[in-house]
Amino acid sequence: MHDSQTDESRKGPMAGVTVLELSSMYAAPTCGRMLRDFGATVIKVEDPVSGDFARQWTPFKNGLSLGFSRLNSGKQSLGIDLRTEKGRDVIIDLASRVDVVLESFRPGRMEAWGLDYATLSANNPGLVMTRVSGFGQTGPYSARPGFGTVAETSSGYAYINGWPDTPPTSPPFGFADSIAGISAAFGTSMALFQRERNGVGDVVDVALYEPLMFIIGDIVLQWTGNGVIQERVGNGTGSASPRGIFQANDGKWLSIAASSQTIAVRLFEAMDRPDIIEDPRYATNAARMEHNEDMQRIVAEWVGRESRERILGILDSYDVVAAAVNDAKDITEDPHFIERTLVDLTGSDILGAIKMPGPILHVSSYSGPEYIGVPEIGQHTSEVLSGLLGYTKDRIASLASEGIITGK
Repeated sequence: MHDSQTDESRKGPMAGVTVLELSSMYAAPTCGRMLRDFGATVIKVEDPVSGDFARQWTPFKNGLSLGFSRLNSGKQSLGIDLRTEKGRDVIIDLASRVDVVLESFRPGRMEAWGLDYATLSANNPGLVMTRVSGFGQTGPYSARPGFGTVAETSSGYAYINGWPDTPPTSPPFGFADSIAGISAAFGTSMALFQRERNGVGDVVDVALYEPLMFIIGDIVLQWTGNGVIQERVGNGTGSASPRGIFQANDGKWLSIAASSQTIAVRLFEAMDRPDIIEDPRYATNAARMEHNEDMQRIVAEWVGRESRERILGILDSYDVVAAAVNDAKDITEDPHFIERTLVDLTGSDILGAIKMPGPILHVSSYSGPEYIGVPEIGQHTSEVLSGLLGYTKDRIASLASEGIITGK
């Protein structure tokens, strides 16, 4: 992000929007971070004692979860016990003063607590309520609990991920959760946009599995259209060749995606093998897919003769789509990512100065947020309740003495 930033460029397109985040773990807090990244104020409600369970996620640095820090830096934390009637009354008060309520409880829980949309929006008809759950608010599975792993398997993703001789494979990161969180931010933004036109709020319903099922949706069409179930194909797509991940002679890896005919031709020229395109086995994508194993082997042998840097240089000169297979160290040393993507997470004595990926997109009028500090449980409770709701010191002290709220 830019070093010198005007007040105007700091506002962001979501400036003035206040989000009440009643969620934990990964997916809904990702939505909260997306909105906060573009200027919204996000008030995060946590259990007053244990906080968001994500605070217990590994890895840690000096006892502070790095994953929690990434998703929650810049948010305000309130410690409120939602299991108590008085705690829920505070939530109803807060909902009357915010633009968005973001929640990720199992469907039915908010209703059982008396925190349904009708109640929360009674004094705030423009309220947007964004709900993130395993299987959505409707359907036979709506009451089931669900985390990302379940979404990755039920969506069909795990079945097609991996190699023909390996089991279905889930990713080693919060894939479904992240996509659902980004989708929830998109839905929230649409609802806010609609509110600008009609003044009325809405309910956004996001199931963890649905955005992921959309992304891999061609497998459903392949079955319903052709009666074919897509199986695991390793690093290939099953639809274009040559494409995959290849190892150079220095042991490093790179990817090549010749997913169009023109790129395939340029790849063969880069390999100094223009004759390949004249071979009927490799002349078209359909032919190459029929002989994909041989096609991949030819490319792999060529890549394996040089270093990764040398191969990538050749491919770049021929405008072939390719890139290094980066590890985390590679990413943090890459000048493109340093300039455009990575940001500093600062202001925490526990973490020190560390880097992480910044916003997922860029808006020309907005220079981007700062990520300063990670909130402690309930750090902003008194500040928000007094400032936003006008609660007196005595009222706040009374709630704290009853264990309804906690924090500074």
